[in-house]
Amino acid sequence: MNHSPAEPCWVRKQTLLSPRVFPQFVKEARPSSRIRVGKDTVMKYLSPGLLAVWIWIGIASAQDSPALPASAAQNSAERIVKTALLRTARSIRYDPSYVVLKYPGGDVPADTGVCTDVVIRTYRSALGVDLQKLIHEDMMRNFPAYPNNWGLKKPDKNIDHRRVPNLQRFFKRQGAEIPLKHGAEYLPGDLVAWDLNRRGLLHIGIVVGKDQFVHNIGSGPVLESGIHQWKIIAHYRFLPERAKHGEVGKRSAE
Repeated sequence: MNHSPAEPCWVRKQTLLSPRVFPQFVKEARPSSRIRVGKDTVMKYLSPGLLAVWIWIGIASAQDSPALPASAAQNSAERIVKTALLRTARSIRYDPSYVVLKYPGGDVPADTGVCTDVVIRTYRSALGVDLQKLIHEDMMRNFPAYPNNWGLKKPDKNIDHRRVPNLQRFFKRQGAEIPLKHGAEYLPGDLVAWDLNRRGLLHIGIVVGKDQFVHNIGSGPVLESGIHQWKIIAHYRFLPERAKHGEVGKRSAE
């Protein structure tokens, strides 16, 4: 069996999350307007320590929250964006090593990961969509339809979903690919794949705002600007609103 690692992305140092973005993140951690005590009152008296605890609770809740029932595409995209941004607060060591995973719902150690793990963890936490399971099942049925870049004779549930070419093929097979064209609009919740060196070094990230995306290129999940700084090779909008009902991928990309 080929135990080659997940597709390594170009490793370089990244700047930390910009301070100007942090207030936006804190806003997400504030209590809902449904709470009887007003938001302004709560935030006025919260000590910095309690605020840090509040943010941590928000992160943990996003990681463990169950999938929503059938919902609008906009709601799915919003959950993807919020969860991806929360991931930037975690300390992750870039590690493309092959790891034996449980199935389904398998994951590498929580403090490690690569670019594909940002996508996998975000979809699992935000929508309850298990890309490990979906891709493995699709490869079991349609193995020849997937790239044969690693000399495998059959699917490997431990690594297949952590490889950018396989994610690309799966999203395309689900009708989620959006044609590349000049002036294309990259909406929050979309996925973008790049060729970092124009020689096949592939990478993937999640769009979270206008020209902003979350990705792991070597220093853990970070928020970055400049979607066009590398060659874009694919654009996807995978919003399976009916994922809980076994209809993932039946919605064509807009």
